[in-house]
Amino acid sequence: MVDYILVGLGLAGAAFCETLRRNQKSFHVFSDQSQTSSKVAAGLSNPVILKRFNLAWRAHSLLPFSKRFYEEIESELGKSFLIEQPILRKFSSIEEQNLWFEASDKEHLNQFLSSQLLRNTNPALNAPYNFGVLNGAYRLRTEEFLTAYQRKILASDQFSLETFDYSKLQKRLEHLEYKGVKAKNLVFAEGFGVTKNPFFNYLPVQGSKGEYLIIESKELSEKNAVKSSVFVIPLGNNRYLVGANYNPVDKDNRPSEATKIELLKKLEGIVNCSYEVVGHVAGVRPTVKDRRPLVGKHPNHKNLHIINGFGSHGVMIAPWAALELFNSIEKGTSLDPEVDIHRFLSLLSN
Repeated sequence: MVDYILVGLGLAGAAFCETLRRNQKSFHVFSDQSQTSSKVAAGLSNPVILKRFNLAWRAHSLLPFSKRFYEEIESELGKSFLIEQPILRKFSSIEEQNLWFEASDKEHLNQFLSSQLLRNTNPALNAPYNFGVLNGAYRLRTEEFLTAYQRKILASDQFSLETFDYSKLQKRLEHLEYKGVKAKNLVFAEGFGVTKNPFFNYLPVQGSKGEYLIIESKELSEKNAVKSSVFVIPLGNNRYLVGANYNPVDKDNRPSEATKIELLKKLEGIVNCSYEVVGHVAGVRPTVKDRRPLVGKHPNHKNLHIINGFGSHGVMIAPWAALELFNSIEKGTSLDPEVDIHRFLSLLSN
């Protein structure tokens, strides 16, 4: 008997595993790693939505909370996954500059948005209207983090690399059992894979496919992330991540040639240098119609729970959401109503 069975080991699953571990709870993870959105994500934890200069959801509290969470894992593993990542917002007009100045004067934004424009000194960047500087962001190297967490933190008897078969889950009077593993609770952290989950597929997870190109350029020589119509994010060794797009229609994890063309067209508006495309990755983000996470207990099955729906903000939201779910299960605390899945209870009966 373990305390928890967990299905999925993306950012949500890893955050919940770590929360269990820190609270001396036993668990077993099942994951086939079919959902790629966490691993291919840029990992950028950005407190401001730079399209319209709005504060990201609960950024003031979630940003420092998540950063401490990952720093503690770094310390235990003796590895570095976090990078302080200033972001340069490229302006396309004087009007955009003025909107930035207005936003930087607001009390909830001024700690992140510099009131001074940064003149473009990089000849490889096309930025005649210069940049606004966003401070406070960080980047998590998500694939390295998740791989190291699985290999270094989880014991061999805590992890099974396999697809979860819902039909083999047996619900007993006081516990659950799956392929010989007995548990008090089961938490699904499947990302977009939840759409195939017979217990939680009533939830309005829409999914949004995102794709990134990886380019290599010695001429670009930029250490900051640059945001225009897409992000250009330095990876080191003259490589950069370019993206992402948001495709609500295509729901597979395969890169598409059409999106590659689209991203390259946008990149051409940012850089004035030669480069080579050396990679192309894709994943479907678990997005929700009200743009809020999905956390909580199934209305009809007291031992079944979910943590999902982070969209493109999984790095920042996952640690807090994991603790929120843990406290609701173990301590009986009320979930934040903005994330509680009971807000969609009416959909279950339909």
